[in-house]
Amino acid sequence: MHLPHFVVKQKLTMMINRYEVSESDESGNPTRLMALAEQKRMAFKEQVTFYSDAGRSRPVFGFKARKKLDLNAGYDITDESGAQIGFFKKDFGASLLRSTFHVEGAGFTGTGQERNQVVGLMRRFTDLDFMPIHFDFVDAGGAPLFSVERKMSLGDRYRVAVPDQRVDFRVAAAVAVALDALMAR
Repeated sequence: MHLPHFVVKQKLTMMINRYEVSESDESGNPTRLMALAEQKRMAFKEQVTFYSDAGRSRPVFGFKARKKLDLNAGYDITDESGAQIGFFKKDFGASLLRSTFHVEGAGFTGTGQERNQVVGLMRRFTDLDFMPIHFDFVDAGGAPLFSVERKMSLGDRYRVAVPDQRVDFRVAAAVAVALDALMAR
Protein backbone atom coordinates (compact mmCIF):
# COMPACT_ATOMS: atom_id res chain seq x y z
CA MET A 1 0.00 0.00 0.00
CA HIS A 2 1.67 3.23 -1.16
CA LEU A 3 0.68 6.80 -0.24
CA PRO A 4 2.76 9.59 -1.79
CA HIS A 5 2.28 11.92 1.21
CA PHE A 6 0.60 11.95 4.60
CA VAL A 7 0.74 13.74 7.96
CA VAL A 8 1.28 12.49 11.50
CA LYS A 9 -0.07 14.57 14.38
CA GLN A 10 0.68 13.81 18.02
CA LYS A 11 -1.88 14.32 20.78
CA LEU A 12 -0.42 14.42 24.29
CA THR A 13 -2.09 12.74 27.23
CA MET A 14 -0.78 11.86 30.69
CA MET A 15 0.12 8.19 30.19
CA ILE A 16 -0.20 7.55 26.46
CA ASN A 17 1.13 9.27 23.35
CA ARG A 18 -1.56 9.28 20.65
CA TYR A 19 -0.95 9.84 16.97
CA GLU A 20 -3.31 10.53 14.09
CA VAL A 21 -2.05 9.45 10.67
CA SER A 22 -3.90 11.04 7.76
CA GLU A 23 -3.51 10.99 4.02
CA SER A 24 -2.83 14.53 2.82
CA ASP A 25 -2.84 16.69 -0.25
CA GLU A 26 0.45 18.00 -1.62
CA SER A 27 0.30 21.04 0.67
CA GLY A 28 0.17 18.84 3.77
CA ASN A 29 -3.51 19.35 4.60
CA PRO A 30 -5.09 16.17 6.05
CA THR A 31 -7.72 14.65 3.75
CA ARG A 32 -8.53 11.17 5.13
CA LEU A 33 -7.76 9.50 8.47
CA MET A 34 -5.71 6.35 7.83
CA ALA A 35 -4.83 5.16 11.35
CA LEU A 36 -4.64 6.09 15.01
CA ALA A 37 -1.67 4.96 17.10
CA GLU A 38 -0.98 4.67 20.80
CA GLN A 39 2.29 4.34 22.68
CA LYS A 40 2.38 3.68 26.42
CA ARG A 41 4.94 5.84 28.15
CA MET A 42 7.57 4.25 30.40
CA ALA A 43 7.06 0.78 28.90
CA PHE A 44 9.88 -1.74 29.32
CA LYS A 45 9.46 -3.00 25.78
CA GLU A 46 8.58 -0.36 23.23
CA GLN A 47 5.41 -1.14 21.29
CA VAL A 48 3.06 1.02 19.23
CA THR A 49 -0.20 -0.26 17.76
CA PHE A 50 -2.03 1.49 14.90
CA TYR A 51 -5.83 1.16 14.81
CA SER A 52 -8.39 1.72 12.07
CA ASP A 53 -10.61 3.91 14.26
CA ALA A 54 -10.83 5.92 17.48
CA GLY A 55 -12.65 3.06 19.20
CA ARG A 56 -9.56 0.88 18.70
CA SER A 57 -11.80 -1.87 17.36
CA ARG A 58 -9.30 -3.18 14.81
CA PRO A 59 -5.50 -3.06 14.93
CA VAL A 60 -4.15 -2.60 11.38
CA PHE A 61 -0.35 -2.55 11.90
CA GLY A 62 2.28 -1.72 14.49
CA PHE A 63 5.88 -1.92 15.59
CA LYS A 64 7.53 -3.60 18.53
CA ALA A 65 11.07 -3.74 19.94
CA ARG A 66 12.81 -7.07 19.59
CA LYS A 67 14.39 -6.75 23.06
CA LYS A 68 13.62 -5.08 26.37
CA LEU A 69 15.66 -2.00 27.36
CA ASP A 70 18.34 -2.50 24.72
CA LEU A 71 19.65 0.63 23.03
CA ASN A 72 20.61 -1.42 19.98
CA ALA A 73 17.23 -3.16 19.70
CA GLY A 74 15.61 -3.27 16.33
CA TYR A 75 11.90 -2.83 15.76
CA ASP A 76 9.72 -5.16 13.72
CA ILE A 77 6.88 -3.56 11.76
CA THR A 78 3.95 -5.96 11.39
CA ASP A 79 0.64 -6.01 9.55
CA GLU A 80 -2.75 -6.68 11.18
CA SER A 81 -2.12 -10.44 11.25
CA GLY A 82 1.32 -10.06 12.88
CA ALA A 83 3.36 -10.81 9.73
CA GLN A 84 6.52 -8.73 9.43
CA ILE A 85 6.35 -6.08 6.69
CA GLY A 86 9.41 -4.04 7.70
CA PHE A 87 12.15 -3.35 10.21
CA PHE A 88 14.02 -0.31 11.53
CA LYS A 89 16.88 0.29 13.92
CA LYS A 90 18.72 3.31 15.27
CA ASP A 91 22.45 3.37 14.49
CA PHE A 92 23.83 4.66 17.80
CA GLY A 93 27.42 5.04 16.59
CA ALA A 94 26.42 7.18 13.61
CA SER A 95 23.87 9.04 15.76
CA LEU A 96 26.38 10.79 17.98
CA LEU A 97 26.43 13.86 15.73
CA ARG A 98 23.30 13.29 13.63
CA SER A 99 20.54 10.78 14.40
CA THR A 100 20.67 7.88 11.93
CA PHE A 101 18.23 5.02 11.35
CA HIS A 102 18.28 1.97 9.08
CA VAL A 103 15.03 0.77 7.51
CA GLU A 104 13.99 -2.30 5.54
CA GLY A 105 10.81 -3.17 3.70
CA ALA A 106 9.63 -5.38 0.86
CA GLY A 107 12.11 -4.74 -1.96
CA PHE A 108 14.21 -2.01 -0.33
CA THR A 109 16.74 -1.18 2.37
CA GLY A 110 17.82 2.31 3.30
CA THR A 111 19.30 4.73 5.77
CA GLY A 112 17.79 7.91 7.17
CA GLN A 113 19.63 10.81 8.75
CA GLU A 114 18.75 14.19 10.12
CA ARG A 115 19.06 16.60 7.23
CA ASN A 116 20.86 19.29 9.20
CA GLN A 117 23.75 18.34 11.52
CA VAL A 118 23.77 21.75 13.25
CA VAL A 119 20.08 21.45 14.17
CA GLY A 120 20.73 17.86 15.32
CA LEU A 121 23.49 19.04 17.64
CA MET A 122 21.34 21.91 18.96
CA ARG A 123 18.53 19.46 19.77
CA ARG A 124 20.96 17.39 21.85
CA PHE A 125 22.27 20.28 23.92
CA THR A 126 19.19 22.47 24.37
CA ASP A 127 15.68 21.97 25.69
CA LEU A 128 13.93 23.69 22.79
CA ASP A 129 10.92 21.52 21.89
CA PHE A 130 10.05 23.51 18.78
CA MET A 131 13.21 22.70 16.80
CA PRO A 132 12.50 21.40 13.30
CA ILE A 133 13.24 17.74 12.65
CA HIS A 134 13.94 16.65 9.08
CA PHE A 135 14.91 13.10 8.15
CA ASP A 136 15.72 11.91 4.66
CA PHE A 137 15.71 8.16 3.99
CA VAL A 138 17.59 6.95 0.90
CA ASP A 139 18.36 3.55 -0.58
CA ALA A 140 21.90 2.17 -1.06
CA GLY A 141 22.22 4.04 -4.37
CA GLY A 142 21.22 7.38 -2.78
CA ALA A 143 17.73 7.49 -4.32
CA PRO A 144 15.07 8.98 -1.99
CA LEU A 145 12.75 6.50 -0.25
CA PHE A 146 10.84 8.89 2.02
CA SER A 147 11.28 12.00 4.16
CA VAL A 148 9.81 13.08 7.49
CA GLU A 149 9.65 16.79 8.32
CA ARG A 150 8.57 18.49 11.52
CA LYS A 151 8.06 22.20 11.09
CA MET A 152 8.98 24.68 13.81
CA SER A 153 5.90 24.58 16.02
CA LEU A 154 4.78 23.88 19.55
CA GLY A 155 2.68 20.92 18.45
CA ASP A 156 4.22 17.82 16.93
CA ARG A 157 3.07 17.62 13.33
CA TYR A 158 5.05 15.79 10.70
CA ARG A 159 4.73 15.83 6.92
CA VAL A 160 5.83 12.60 5.26
CA ALA A 161 6.64 12.44 1.55
CA VAL A 162 7.09 9.01 -0.06
CA PRO A 163 8.39 9.29 -3.64
CA ASP A 164 9.44 5.62 -3.85
CA GLN A 165 6.50 3.34 -4.64
CA ARG A 166 8.25 0.35 -3.02
CA VAL A 167 7.75 1.94 0.41
CA ASP A 168 4.60 0.63 2.08
CA PHE A 169 2.64 3.41 3.80
CA ARG A 170 2.62 1.36 7.01
CA VAL A 171 6.43 1.18 7.11
CA ALA A 172 6.81 4.93 6.55
CA ALA A 173 4.08 5.71 9.13
CA ALA A 174 5.67 3.41 11.74
CA VAL A 175 9.07 5.07 11.25
CA ALA A 176 7.55 8.58 11.38
CA VAL A 177 5.82 7.83 14.70
CA ALA A 178 8.97 6.12 16.01
CA LEU A 179 11.07 9.20 15.26
CA ASP A 180 8.79 11.19 17.54
CA ALA A 181 8.32 8.52 20.22
CA LEU A 182 11.92 7.28 20.40
CA MET A 183 13.47 10.73 20.29
CA ALA A 184 11.29 11.73 23.29
CA ARG A 185 9.47 14.56 21.52
